[in-house]
Amino acid sequence: MEQWREVADRVFVRRHSELDLSTGLVLGSARALVVDTRGDREQGAELAAAVREVTSQPWEVVLTHGHFDHCFGTAAFLPAPVRAHANCPRYLDEHAERQRAEWVEHYRAEGRHELATALSRTDVAQPDRLVHDRAEIDLGDRIVQLHHLGAGHTDHDLVAQVPDAGVVFAGDLVEQGAPPDFEDAFPESWPAALAALLQLRPEIVVPGHGNPVDAEFVRGQRAELAALAGLCDSFRAAAISEAEALRASPYPAETTGRALRRALAA
Repeated sequence: MEQWREVADRVFVRRHSELDLSTGLVLGSARALVVDTRGDREQGAELAAAVREVTSQPWEVVLTHGHFDHCFGTAAFLPAPVRAHANCPRYLDEHAERQRAEWVEHYRAEGRHELATALSRTDVAQPDRLVHDRAEIDLGDRIVQLHHLGAGHTDHDLVAQVPDAGVVFAGDLVEQGAPPDFEDAFPESWPAALAALLQLRPEIVVPGHGNPVDAEFVRGQRAELAALAGLCDSFRAAAISEAEALRASPYPAETTGRALRRALAA
């Protein structure tokens, strides 16, 4: 599974067996852009070595959001510019240690002690180039555009668009192969974020986990999220019960329950 796939001209995706994570690599004539850095220092080093198998160009990094599996490997790429949404540093300050503790415990419970040890010893690197709504990265002969499309999977999701290739790296705003995760989500505004993503007119969308998809897949996921958003709104207004929301949801009960709790907390 862990090999580069060129999905468009000089745009690569690498799927990883751990958590079915997808990372990205975009090459220009002068620089390379790495999209997300994996979940610990050893995984980051493995990804950095894999990038070096493809290119010797200087690299820059963009983080789609602050969940550990997407960004705890960043130190392996330093020194380099590391871009993320402006809310990402705050999120990491407040939640990096919680994430570490939860996943170290998770890996130890599964008997995966090497992963637990690597994560426990990982220093979390903060991004140093912050994006509010939009930014551009000049790779030489092509521009990568970064967009914050509103709160969705988190309040600091950042997507990376390669306009000349028709590719958008969506992070966990789009999920393939599993239901969306609502742990830090904003379920009632997530559909609008996907509507904005579709306005970028992508031909290929790279989700944070799973296989690359097309715009039609994203439209289908947006419709599911819109249905769930309506249930969250009705549940918060006490127009329906939790049991009724669970029965009507397009997603499993555990996923839906988490979304309902997030809606109440919003």
